[in-house]
Amino acid sequence: MNQTTLIESFHQGHCIDAYELFGAHFTYERVNGVRFTVYAPHARSVQVVGDFNGWNGENANMERLPEDQGIWSLFIPDLKEGQLYKYRIEDSAGNVFDKSDPYAFYSEMRPNSASVIVNLKGFQWKDQIWLGERSKNFSEPLNIYEVHAGSWKKNGPYWLSYRELTKELIPYVKEHGFTHIELMPLNEHPFDGSWGYQASGYFSCTSRYGQCKDLMEFINECHRQHIGVILDMVPVHFVKDSHGLRYFDGEALYEYPNVNDAHSEWGTMNFDLWKEEVRSFLMSSASFWCDLYHIDGIRIDAVSNIIYWGGNKNRGTNEGALAFIRRQNYYLSKKYPEVMLIAEDSSDYPKVTKSTLELGLGFDYKWDLGWMNDTLKYYGRDPIYRKYHHNELTFSMAYFYSERFILPLSHDEVVHGKHTIVDKMWGSYDQKFAQAKNLYLYQFTHPGKKLNFMGNEIGMFREWDEAREMDWFLLGYSRHAAFARYFQDISRIYSHHRALSRYDYDHQYFRWIDADNGDQSVYSYYREDEQNIMVVVLNMTPASYEHFRIGVPQAGSYSELINTEKDIYEGCNMCNFKPVATETLPAHHFEQSLDIRVAPFAGILLICKKAAKKKTAKKAEKAGAEKPEKKTAAAEEPAKTTVKKKKTTVRKKAE
Repeated sequence: MNQTTLIESFHQGHCIDAYELFGAHFTYERVNGVRFTVYAPHARSVQVVGDFNGWNGENANMERLPEDQGIWSLFIPDLKEGQLYKYRIEDSAGNVFDKSDPYAFYSEMRPNSASVIVNLKGFQWKDQIWLGERSKNFSEPLNIYEVHAGSWKKNGPYWLSYRELTKELIPYVKEHGFTHIELMPLNEHPFDGSWGYQASGYFSCTSRYGQCKDLMEFINECHRQHIGVILDMVPVHFVKDSHGLRYFDGEALYEYPNVNDAHSEWGTMNFDLWKEEVRSFLMSSASFWCDLYHIDGIRIDAVSNIIYWGGNKNRGTNEGALAFIRRQNYYLSKKYPEVMLIAEDSSDYPKVTKSTLELGLGFDYKWDLGWMNDTLKYYGRDPIYRKYHHNELTFSMAYFYSERFILPLSHDEVVHGKHTIVDKMWGSYDQKFAQAKNLYLYQFTHPGKKLNFMGNEIGMFREWDEAREMDWFLLGYSRHAAFARYFQDISRIYSHHRALSRYDYDHQYFRWIDADNGDQSVYSYYREDEQNIMVVVLNMTPASYEHFRIGVPQAGSYSELINTEKDIYEGCNMCNFKPVATETLPAHHFEQSLDIRVAPFAGILLICKKAAKKKTAKKAEKAGAEKPEKKTAAAEEPAKTTVKKKKTTVRKKAE
């Protein structure tokens, strides 16, 4: 795209590669140097100041582009990578102030705020096979490990660098069965306590953990190890800091001109998502990370604040913001068809994951925050009263197929006095762990993709603090080590058995066995694909059953894949150690049923290979005519099977 066309697209709000024009670019214009370009339509004058001219811009006056008076540009020869710069802007009233480059590709470490000249070209990517094979994972396992890069692990008082994360985080993620890493925002941000959600640099990876190409190498190695990378982005609001976007050229350029709309609930400034140049800026930021950093997914934060004014449904929909997000998702899906677009949306707004061509918002996935809230509320209840709230775990399936959902147990659930996941469980120390294991069996077998925040997998009791690393010492305690082993095992089962992921969004492959057993607070359901039937039983009370009957859809032998109460997970070891054969005793509207053992708070996952479908006589005759069957020993003599009749005792359901 030539410069004139790009500028036109930028002003029309349809540009997703504005970073190719704006910012500081190494170039050759008779001599080697850097061309600086910035959008500041209300400025009276703009200078480039930096350590290369003693922060004196008298001889570095930018000029308006002939074809666009709102865009300023200047070429400065003989500059080097790593040098610092800012724009010195004189506004229409004669006020002079310095601003960081909105399109800076790298920035100084806080509390400093200068932009840094870098060359992002020349990195040798080795992920071509990954990029050629990746998909949006609709019918694949998607098990996301949400990470805050600065507090996953530390080197004494220091953060791990991108290079150190490459050596330590990637093997850990692979070992624990996760398919993707979701990184909380890596945009440059001035305040550690914002976790990156109050950004100042939308094209600048944070300097906290190293250089740009170090981050590229981290992502490159993730891909080489078959791990995808999802990045959190925040197109709703930005920091108020004076060096940033606020009143960038003396007027409201990036924020709403109306003061009430401009200020957010987080003490930040709201982007004016009605303004075409702001739309191009934000769409280009998202495209930049897909293009130059090869990320595999974008998770958009606070989507409800895009949908509604101030995130408040009573104030009505923000039609300009909705137009922006539809447009962004349309262009990103068109240019990067395998990159996942994920909405963190707490509203009940419809069609979030429907195509923009169907007037949907165009996301691929939506976080199911309703599932998360109902589930955690239920597991926090005293088992005595759970029967009165039985629908809290069944309700999710009533609406599940309206969107493509991800089931999130994210960082938001383990901060601000909410307690950690394991600590939210009702009961004593032992009972909390028993129910947390039950919870994760429920999460990993419920339709939908999975997300867990770091620390969930080791049963942390301390809430997350961005200034401290995870409590790795807990793995020295047998209970936490056993829990970590369980989490690892259920993750691997999820990834290996495709019945748990292949048909997440097809209602034909999920069925409740018993959704109404509120008196005992036991849930049962099954998932299936062409090969297997996987039966789930969840006991939500401390009652145990030596004989518990459940109906199943097919006759056969059901083997216990995992039981949360197995001794290796420090459970009571009340398991079904041998395959359980079905009996012709009707239960739960099925002709066949199983008699199984169910321990207190047990979560049980059983598997049965599907019986081959019998061919009709006509089909068999046709198949035989097309290809004569070659007889084998097995074909000549059917395998002898012995069905041992089992005496059964059906225990009366406990009240």
